[in-house]
Amino acid sequence: MRTILIMGPGGSGRTTLAAATAVTAAREGTRTLVLSADRTDTLGAALGAGTGPAPVEAAPRLTAWRPDPAQDFRRDLTALQDRASSALDLLGASRLDPEELTPLPGAEELALLRALRDAALSESYDLLVVDLPPAPQALALLALPEELRRYLRRLLPPERQAARALRPVLGRLAGVPMPAEWLYETAGRWDLELAAVEAVVADRDTVVRLVAEPGPAGADAVRTAALGLALRGLRTDVVVANRVLPEASPDTWLAGPVAQQRKTLEEWREAYDVRTVAHLGRDPRGADDLTALAVPGAGHAGSPAEWPVTDRLGEDGVLVWQIPLPGAIREELDLVRRGDELVVTAGRFRRIVPLPSALRRCTVDGAALRAGELRIRFAPDPKLWPQAR
Repeated sequence: MRTILIMGPGGSGRTTLAAATAVTAAREGTRTLVLSADRTDTLGAALGAGTGPAPVEAAPRLTAWRPDPAQDFRRDLTALQDRASSALDLLGASRLDPEELTPLPGAEELALLRALRDAALSESYDLLVVDLPPAPQALALLALPEELRRYLRRLLPPERQAARALRPVLGRLAGVPMPAEWLYETAGRWDLELAAVEAVVADRDTVVRLVAEPGPAGADAVRTAALGLALRGLRTDVVVANRVLPEASPDTWLAGPVAQQRKTLEEWREAYDVRTVAHLGRDPRGADDLTALAVPGAGHAGSPAEWPVTDRLGEDGVLVWQIPLPGAIREELDLVRRGDELVVTAGRFRRIVPLPSALRRCTVDGAALRAGELRIRFAPDPKLWPQAR
C-alpha cells in the first residue's frame, strides 16, 4: 500500500488538497482511504460528505475517516486502570469512569497515528492519503513513534524482563519494589504498536507531499518543513503550489501578488518537483470542484532517502557519513556523540540516531556542510577497529 502524507502550514489548503488527491486516485481506480485529524469536519466539507469516527464511503472506491480521539483515550485509560488495579487498590485510589474522561492535548495526534497503523494493517486499500496537522505539529507527530520507543527502551529495557524470576530477590536487595509484570507487558505492547506506525512512516512507499501558497510565508514554511523531513529521513515527492493566480489577469491590483508567486515558483523549481494548482476563485466543495483542481495523483514510488557511509579509508583514513540536510545553516548545526548514538541538531529540529555498526568503532574526526549535505568524518579507533595481521 502506498501512503501520501499531506503537510503544509495552517491555511494553505492542505485538507482540501488531501481530499482532491484522494478523489483523483479513486477515479483512477485505486481503492483509497483519506484520513484527517481535524476536530471540525473540514474534510467532509471539501468532499461534500460528512465524516466521523467510523469510516464512510464518500465516493466509489473512496473511504473517508476522521478518528475520534475521545473514544480512543477513554478505551486506553480504562484498559490501563484495569491492568494497574492492584496498585490502585493498594493506594486506595478511586477509579475514573469512562464517561468523565476527556482527551488530553495531543490525543488527536495519537488517534491519527493509531488510525494510520490500523489502515496499513487492514489491507483493504491500495492508497492511504493522510491529512496531517499544520506543519510544526505534523513534524513533531512524525517524530513521535521513534522518540517514544527510545524512551521506553531507556526506562524499561526489554532485557530486564529476563530476570523476572529474580525480581523479588532484587527488590529485597535494592530495598525498593521492582516494576510489576504488567508494566513490562504494557511497555512491550506499546513498543509493538509504535513500531508498526514507525514502519508505515519509514516505508519506501510512503512520501510526504508539501502544500503551500507560493509567496514569502509559503517559501519559509517549505524550507523549514523540508529540513525537518530530511532530518527524519522522509522523502518529499512533490511540492504543490496551491491557489496560484492567473498570469494574464485584467485586474491590475493582482500584478504584485502574481509577481511574488512567480518569483517563489522559480525558486522552488530549482530544488523541488513543483506542481501548481490554480485558484478557483472560491472554496472548492464537492467532487466536481476537487477534480477541477487537477492535483497530481499517487504517482510512482521513488527511491528511499538514504544516509550512506562512504569508505575513504584508503585515501584519507576515514569513513564519511553523508546526511542530506537541504536548507540547513552551518551556524544552526550541532553534533554530539553519545555512546553509540549521534545527536544531530539542525535549526529547531533535533534527532538522536543510532550509529551504523562500522561507525561505532570509530571516533568523530570532523564534519562539514556542503551543498545541503552534512558530511561527518569518522576515524577508526585503534582499540576497537580490527587490525590486519
